[in-house]
Formats: sequence, C-alpha cells, structure tokens
Amino acid sequence: MKGSTKLWIQGARPKTLPAAIAPVVVGAACAQLSVASQNKWSNAFLALIVSLALQVAVNFANDYSDGVRGTDKNRVGPLRLVGSGAKSPVAVKRATFVAFGIAAVFGLTLAATTSWWVLLVGVLCFFAGWFYTGGKNPYGYLGLGEVFVFVFFGIVATMGTTFVINQTLTTESFLSSVVVGCLACALLAVNNLRDIAGDTLANKRTLAVRLGDRGARKFYVALFVVAGITVCLVAVSHTTALLGLIGLLAAIKPIKRVVRGATGAELIEVLTMTGRVQMIVALSLSIGLLVS
Repeated sequence: MKGSTKLWIQGARPKTLPAAIAPVVVGAACAQLSVASQNKWSNAFLALIVSLALQVAVNFANDYSDGVRGTDKNRVGPLRLVGSGAKSPVAVKRATFVAFGIAAVFGLTLAATTSWWVLLVGVLCFFAGWFYTGGKNPYGYLGLGEVFVFVFFGIVATMGTTFVINQTLTTESFLSSVVVGCLACALLAVNNLRDIAGDTLANKRTLAVRLGDRGARKFYVALFVVAGITVCLVAVSHTTALLGLIGLLAAIKPIKRVVRGATGAELIEVLTMTGRVQMIVALSLSIGLLVS
C-alpha cells in the first residue's frame, strides 16, 4: 500500500505544484490592494484547492495520454505511471477525472458564492487541461503548451483568485499574472528542453522541439527577462513590488545551468530550482504589494 501511494505521489509530479500555488498567492495579494465592500478570504483557500487539483489532473492526463501513445518510452525525468508500466492506463485515467472532479466541486462552490461566469472559466480549464495531450489532435503536440500554461496558470489563475475574493479585476492583478505566467512557462520550458530528443522521435512537436536546443535555452532565459520587466511595470504604481526583482535573483543559478548546456538528468534539478524560483518570486512580489 505504501509503495502504491508513493507511486501516485510521484505520478502527480509534486515538483510542478508551485505553478498552481504561485498564482493564488499573488492573486490574493492583489485582492488586498483593492477597496472592496467585503473580501471573501475563504475563497482564496477554495481557489488554491481548485488550482492544485487542476495541476494534478493535467499531470495525470499528460501521463495517460503520452503513455498510451508511447511518447514516454525513452523519457528521462520523473516517473511516468503508464509509460513505465507502474500503473494501468485505466487507473491513471480514473485518477485524472477524480482530480478534475475535486476541482469541479470546489469550483462550483466558488461560482455559487461569486459569479456563474466562474463556472464557464472552469469548463474551459477542464477542456484545455484534457486536450493538452489528449484527444486526436492535442495542442501540446503542436507547440502550444506554453500558451495553455501562460493563460490558465498565469492570467486566469492569478486574476481569477483576485476576482473570487472581491469581484474586481485590476491592472496590478493583470501585470502580476504575466509575471506568474512567465515563470509557469519556465517550468514547462525546461521540462520540454530535457525531452527534446524523445519528443522528436515521438513526433511531439513541442515549442522546444520547434525552436531547437539552442532556441529553447534562449526562450527559457527570455521568460525570466520578461518577468523582470513586468515586475518593474507593477512597481510604477507600487514601488515595493521591486522586491519581486530580488526574488528573481534566485533564477541566476538555474539560468547558468541552462545556458552552459545542462542536459538529461541534470535538467531535472533545474526543474526543481525553477519551481523554487517561482515560489520565491511569488512570495517576494506579494510581500512587496502588501506593504505598498
């Protein structure tokens, strides 16, 4: 039983969970800036559960879809349940929809206490998460994975958190969501950089495959540059948001690794560091916004 639980935890890919936590943290900080009649802070907790459940669901869906296609046969990186034969496709597919179900239950609660538009956003998140690698023509195989991550784990998750707390959408929450989205994309970018060889053989045309090794490394660095510039834009109206730039200093080490040509298993460590950077920036930017 313990071994099975460990496999499921590994399959959920906990190193990617900062992409689900960061937007809620930053979105809540942005909500604090707004003068609203009543902030529903309990909704921030519900939003966190929805975000985490969606991230896990997407990870399991990716595991299932890539596994049944045979994309994961020669993959270097975290354990893939279906590709490794550790779990059956049916079991992983079931886990995917359990995670989606958890997100749906808490998402419905958010919609009932705020706006039913939240329900529509939730439906879009479901379809986007499943068809990332699922279906006959998954857009993740067309190099559009980063678009999905930027939109849903950046813009939607961050601004959505602000909205469910106080029903406002602000310039600060939008700019901050761009920062979060860029860092979430960096997680996917380094993951896809590691998998270029295997994805090429499997005809999975990720953005990294399309850009090539050198271009994918430049793209990874560019994401941090854009995040830094956007933090400066937030600081135009909230000077202490520049704390986010201090947080970005933590990106120097993983950037050096990528620029110097890290490959294979070494990029697994870079993935961990990138997730850590995302949380550090999210916390430092949020603190900067709260004390402004």
